[in-house]
Amino acid sequence: MEDVKRPLLSRRLDGLGTTIFTEMSARALATGSVNLGQGFPDTDGPASVAQRAIDAISNGEGNQYPPLPGVPPLRHAITRHQERFYGLAHDPDTEVLVTAGATEAIAAAIFALVEPGDEVIALEPFYDSYAANIAMAGGTRVGLTLRPPAFRPDLEELKGKITARTRLLLINTPHNPTGMVLTRAETEAIARIAIEHDLLVITDEVYEHLVYDVPHIPMATIAGMRERTVTISSGGKTFGFTGWKVGWVTGTPELVAAVRTAKQFLTFVASGPLQFAIADALDLPDAYYDEFAADLKAKRDLLSAGLAEIGFDVYPCDGTYFVTTDITSLGERDGIDFCLSLPDRAGVVAIPSAVFYDDKEAGRTQVRFAFCKRPEVLENALTRLAVLKR
Repeated sequence: MEDVKRPLLSRRLDGLGTTIFTEMSARALATGSVNLGQGFPDTDGPASVAQRAIDAISNGEGNQYPPLPGVPPLRHAITRHQERFYGLAHDPDTEVLVTAGATEAIAAAIFALVEPGDEVIALEPFYDSYAANIAMAGGTRVGLTLRPPAFRPDLEELKGKITARTRLLLINTPHNPTGMVLTRAETEAIARIAIEHDLLVITDEVYEHLVYDVPHIPMATIAGMRERTVTISSGGKTFGFTGWKVGWVTGTPELVAAVRTAKQFLTFVASGPLQFAIADALDLPDAYYDEFAADLKAKRDLLSAGLAEIGFDVYPCDGTYFVTTDITSLGERDGIDFCLSLPDRAGVVAIPSAVFYDDKEAGRTQVRFAFCKRPEVLENALTRLAVLKR
């Protein structure tokens, strides 16, 4: 009898492969392209925050294993932040958990709360780690597709997707990659649905301070939602230190304890000295947050106007640092093929939105560009992309 070898990769991860960000960033380096693909700034955050990290290392703060929940100064800073911006009061000892970025927080929350066979409804297109985490937990992801040009959630469609197996809603607002920000009315409507069906909610709010002319409304601020919501954020996007990987979870003691149980078997702890620096960053004055958003808004406007001039259909962006476009008007029909050829054609890297969809057709002609770059870099990219103009 012929031996049939079992595949090395678990079937749960079949088809996931290398992330598109790794692949396209490698293409940027290999071709000398302007990288408007992966979402990281090309400048560092505040010098005072960087210096606090240096001082922490020099002073021996966090150089050994920090406490599993996170260092006390950061946990207290997170509670001050939640109270200051949203009026949410948390106990820093029982309702806050520091993680290795929001990516670990999302994984730990899903591993803690999802049983094999549970269904998780997520806004589609969704960040690629969501699919992997749900698969590793043995759950089934169910996409609620956001459609252009506004990418608003269809709440009646959401109701229709809930079954007896639905365990939780995974909500990302401000939303990557579309730039959509849920309104208060939409947030309240989703909350009513969660309460009616006794669902848990995980909210990925890493872009909470990257909003332009619209407010961010945390799900946990809605009546009846604090006790069923795991709120996730991080310092990387807000303070321009994405490589530090300092994230956090807030919620009730019971929810945080559940997430902590899973988190301890992932990284256990991480980023010890950097936690002290992010603690200082969270206490920066309002002027920092206002200027940060204003700077990104100007970059959004610069890139959006330039892309539209070239011939892209540019969709509205109310948050994050990504702008989504459609390439149909350029005579293109497939975003993946377009992005794979773009470094050679124009010396620019972008991300095809189809990789964020289960329904590939829904995002086939969409392409995402990151605008968290210096203005001269954005202008250089637009000059290169002008070769596409018809």
